[in-house]
Amino acid sequence: MVKRIVAVLGLLLLMALPLAAAGPKPLSPVGQITFEARTLGLGATFTWGRGWLTFQGKTYPIKVEGLGIVGLGYSKVNAIGKVYNLKTPLDITGTYVQAGAGIAVVGGVKGLLAKNEQGVVIDLTAMQEGVSFNLGGGGFTITLTTPR
Repeated sequence: MVKRIVAVLGLLLLMALPLAAAGPKPLSPVGQITFEARTLGLGATFTWGRGWLTFQGKTYPIKVEGLGIVGLGYSKVNAIGKVYNLKTPLDITGTYVQAGAGIAVVGGVKGLLAKNEQGVVIDLTAMQEGVSFNLGGGGFTITLTTPR
């Protein structure tokens, strides 16, 4: 009896292995984004800045703007991130939604994962200088710009 149970469990395990291997594949980064932005929070938070998208060996200028719900302080942010699900440079444009809260005093590293309406995902790491406090719920918009 025990041998039958072990044999059936072994057979079920062998049948499940191909299903596990066929599961969703992890995303691979297809581009990189870098930008410098300023954030001012006096109740609501306002963010503005410029940077670059690198995609398929080419570099494209971008503008970053944002509005948050609750914040206080002023900071400068230098961010770099990996870009996923980008099919064309134009797909980077859109409004990105983020979640979470953060605080940085004088300096600190913050992380952010955000997604736009085209399904583009950005995994950002930002070094922040200045004093700021913000509650999540805000978002930011990225647009492609012409070089200055």
